[in-house]
Amino acid sequence: MNDDSEKEAKAIPQTSLGRAARFLGTGVKLGGNYLSYLAKRPFSSEGGTEQLHEANAAAIYDSLSTLKGGALKVLQMLSLDTGLLPDAYADRFQLSQSCVPPLSFPLVLRVFQQTIGRSPSELFDSFSRTAVAAASMGQVHRATKEGKVFAVKIQYPGVAASIDADLAMVRPVASLLFQVRDSDVAFFLEEVSARLKEEVDYTLELARGIEISRAAAHLEGLLFPVYYPEYSGKRVLTMDWLDGMHLSEFIASSPSQDIRNLVGQRLWDFYTFQLHTLRKAHADPHPGNFLFLSDGSVSILDFGCVKEIPAQFYRSYFSLIRADIRSNRTLLTELFESLSVIHPDDSPEERSFFAAITEELITLVARPFAQQHFDFSDPSYFAELTRRGEEISRMKEFRQSRSARGPRDALFLNRIFFGLYTMLHKIGASIETKRPAWLQVGAEILD
Repeated sequence: MNDDSEKEAKAIPQTSLGRAARFLGTGVKLGGNYLSYLAKRPFSSEGGTEQLHEANAAAIYDSLSTLKGGALKVLQMLSLDTGLLPDAYADRFQLSQSCVPPLSFPLVLRVFQQTIGRSPSELFDSFSRTAVAAASMGQVHRATKEGKVFAVKIQYPGVAASIDADLAMVRPVASLLFQVRDSDVAFFLEEVSARLKEEVDYTLELARGIEISRAAAHLEGLLFPVYYPEYSGKRVLTMDWLDGMHLSEFIASSPSQDIRNLVGQRLWDFYTFQLHTLRKAHADPHPGNFLFLSDGSVSILDFGCVKEIPAQFYRSYFSLIRADIRSNRTLLTELFESLSVIHPDDSPEERSFFAAITEELITLVARPFAQQHFDFSDPSYFAELTRRGEEISRMKEFRQSRSARGPRDALFLNRIFFGLYTMLHKIGASIETKRPAWLQVGAEILD
């Protein structure tokens, strides 16, 4: 953990006014940073812009890590999308996955007592005073009882009630960092808001964790915690403690290529099963939600963010993976219209541009499905994926579009694929994509 993570939060502003006032000070800091940058620019090298990004990223992170909650979660999500943010922002916001300054122990006790009705000392033989991990919405403590070890997740006070206000507060910041229109950010945040409101309901996470872990129990090499409803509630979630290495530690251990491939295959199979059998999936695929063992086993830690996939959207979205469907221009246009990639009031030039760009991106993302085996360690593929995505996002046609493109349902599905691909690339895995029966989805549309 960095030094910031060692500072405990004694209190968290919980009213909209209090949270906005705290964040307002960040705006003053950003203005001061920019004035300093302008003053130094005539005398500085090209590194001045990078220093400005680093100073601004630190100011935004420091403010939001104190507030915690939905605004910090949004910036954490943006940090996972390689190419969308300057490196200084992405590197700083990735700390919110596990290194946010933790809540002080008296506040932890208060939340636990209010939720469970008893104190941790009444239920457990031991309960860590300090958090073992602290993220944007809550933190984890280690507890024991009769020789058994538990992970107890405690939600920060006020984060559930402040989601809408937090997203409104961070909206102009996100617009600035994305360098896109505020209306497009609003479109994105509406879907994010729905997922965050589910994520702060720990009773829902408990139910989903039990459901998905039981359904996926047959998948070899995946480890899921047992959940304990009697020690859980709206803002407290208790489960088995699972051991393992974080992704960076796993990679640093220099696993063999066979183990790398095994881990990658298990992650791929896990997501394939969720998406195409359960039609719902773990939608927060950042490395902090997984632990890796030296034998190639993978522990799945968190089901707070789960995306349920509507049937019609599933058919349309995954039909696009099929090369034969993409080669049928009439059908492809119909799918683009149904997915709001092409709008009814688009000009012929707009229809042509957005259809061509979307087809290019889909073909690129679908490349692993087009062959029996795929090597995610290939740096050229991942570089092309990130570079082209960044180039397209900066095209004036996207910036000047009258409204956002694509369905809201695609936001988290795209995030699942990019997060999964990123992990497989970092692991350096070569896997079998298998082309299972679900790839036949959409075939009836051609009849």
